[in-house]
Amino acid sequence: MKRIVIFASGSGSNAENIISFFRQKSNITVSAVLTNKSSAKVLERCDRLHVPAFYFNKAAFKDSDAVVQFLKGLQTDLIVLAGFLWKIPSNLIEAFPDKIINIHPALLPKYGGKGMYGERVHQAVKDNNETETGITIHYVNENYDEGAIIFQATTLVESSDDANTIAQKVHQLEYEHFPKVIEKLLS
Repeated sequence: MKRIVIFASGSGSNAENIISFFRQKSNITVSAVLTNKSSAKVLERCDRLHVPAFYFNKAAFKDSDAVVQFLKGLQTDLIVLAGFLWKIPSNLIEAFPDKIINIHPALLPKYGGKGMYGERVHQAVKDNNETETGITIHYVNENYDEGAIIFQATTLVESSDDANTIAQKVHQLEYEHFPKVIEKLLS
């Protein structure tokens, strides 16, 4: 049995989609969801879905090996960042080499880096009159959004699209492709 741990900071729609996808599989499971925000909506989703969820603070994440040891205790095979906004510390990257992936709501290397997430990305796509955008699933390294690209999918951007419409198109790509890419990585 392969074990996934999801890191999320927000509502957790991607986390729920991944959890639901792997409930149908016998060889892969979501062991837990971790969040850095005690008020994150993902905690409510996990409660409803009966998936263990845990909050950690900055000190446990950046100044100690507490999170690393917790993940090792769960026998984690893959760490999936699904709307997780903190930079991953080097001790976690070293403990799980090529075992941490992220999804970014744009076609990297465009619109990546510190501060580029969610609505900010979609507004930048609109402001720059892009004709396409998409998702990038990539390995995590010590820099924001610079790890090796695993997968990209695109969607057209119409001149009439606003940032919200662009976000909806990107979310559809995330829901469709993220679980399948995770499954392929663990097969």
